[in-house]
Amino acid sequence: MLGNLGFSYIGLIYLLMLIIPNTIWSKNQPTDYDNSQENKIFLLCERVGQVCCTCSLLIFSNYDIVHFSTWGLWLLASFLVMILYEICWIRYFTNDYIVANFYRSIFGIPIPLAILPVMAFLLLGIYGKVVWLVVSAIIFGIGHIGIHIQHLKAIK
Repeated sequence: MLGNLGFSYIGLIYLLMLIIPNTIWSKNQPTDYDNSQENKIFLLCERVGQVCCTCSLLIFSNYDIVHFSTWGLWLLASFLVMILYEICWIRYFTNDYIVANFYRSIFGIPIPLAILPVMAFLLLGIYGKVVWLVVSAIIFGIGHIGIHIQHLKAIK
């Protein structure tokens, strides 16, 4: 439940799926984006959660595929959520760089670029039975989703 120490290639793949589009976004932010009024508590939770998720993803080998079983459905669900996250980024990058496109829902999921990575990390933590990733994802989610809800309310 605490995790087996060791490098995780699955964790690295997830981090790359998260970091690459966010790096591209940092150079292509919505023209009408304003983060000056972000709640400091949410921001602190987001940053702490990011650091803890990054560490948990890389230093526990529990996420790597050892054998196939029905428990692997947690990994499959997590990976499908990450694929949906990537699709949301592609949709954003192929449209106008405006806040409305950045926060556009997909399949009824509001603020998918905030919710989907948190969901994927939670599911991956469950699959790997690593409580550290589950807790880290919850902390990250409180901050990340909280900030994006705040932004969404500001534009409505």
